[in-house]
Amino acid sequence: MSVLFIFIDGVGIGENSTLNPLASENLHSFSYFTSCMGVHIECEEVKKNGILFKKTDANLDVEGLPQSGTGQTSLFTGINASKKIGKHFGPFPHSKIKPLLRKKSVFHKAIEMGKSAHFLNAYPDIFFEKSEKRDRWSCTTLMTKSANLRLNRLQDVLEERAITAEIVQSAWRSMLNLDVPSIDPEDAAERALNALNAYDLVLYEYYLTDKAGHAQDREMADKVLMVLDRFLMQIIKNKKPDDTLVICSDHGNIEDLSTKTHTRNPVPLFVAGDTEPFSEAKSILDVTPGILRVLEKS
Repeated sequence: MSVLFIFIDGVGIGENSTLNPLASENLHSFSYFTSCMGVHIECEEVKKNGILFKKTDANLDVEGLPQSGTGQTSLFTGINASKKIGKHFGPFPHSKIKPLLRKKSVFHKAIEMGKSAHFLNAYPDIFFEKSEKRDRWSCTTLMTKSANLRLNRLQDVLEERAITAEIVQSAWRSMLNLDVPSIDPEDAAERALNALNAYDLVLYEYYLTDKAGHAQDREMADKVLMVLDRFLMQIIKNKKPDDTLVICSDHGNIEDLSTKTHTRNPVPLFVAGDTEPFSEAKSILDVTPGILRVLEKS
């Protein structure tokens, strides 16, 4: 039994309106979990036949708009990072919460249990150059490095072991002028499924949803969501029955294109597989503990 944790940045549960690109019958993956038209506030929570959908809090009893640094740290550790520093902070982790990612992340805890862990995202050389020069790492890359896990590079993409941030590898070609082929979302999903066969815990991060929300760009939002939807559906259809797929976010954003800021909306928690450890989840703090309970059973 393995766990595939897909973190989607900036996805909240908003109104059922034309300003919410998530409230769409075209999002088959989200509809799979909600039995609804995509995901929006009118969708009822679901727990049946190995499928779970819950509306989870990302505000964590702290005023203001949730941010990525504290939200992701909270999501990946199960510890309230916002409460620890008395505010929401981002996009990078605050200096006072970096120790949580360096020592207490879901990767660290899984490894302490004797499980293998893997971060599926790949990064181009320019990312490493900038991050090392500034010593400024994202939450996911900081916790990966700190757990002594390898960060994927160009060669891993070329050898089809890793996935780029936009899934289909187009930005690596058009923006970075790197000689990588464009691929379909389904091909990327097969890489995720292959990783799931090799590791107990696999994490993939998709951040373009948050970028589209900040841009208030409906065309961009629909495009990045359609790529994500195809990627997710391929995984849903082909994952092994005893593997567990977990999907969650750090804060709302793309669900309300009337504003370029984050929102205080709840975020969706989707689980396919062993749903029991997540049945009482109330906030993003409950995601990492749930994943660890699934791993304990394997």
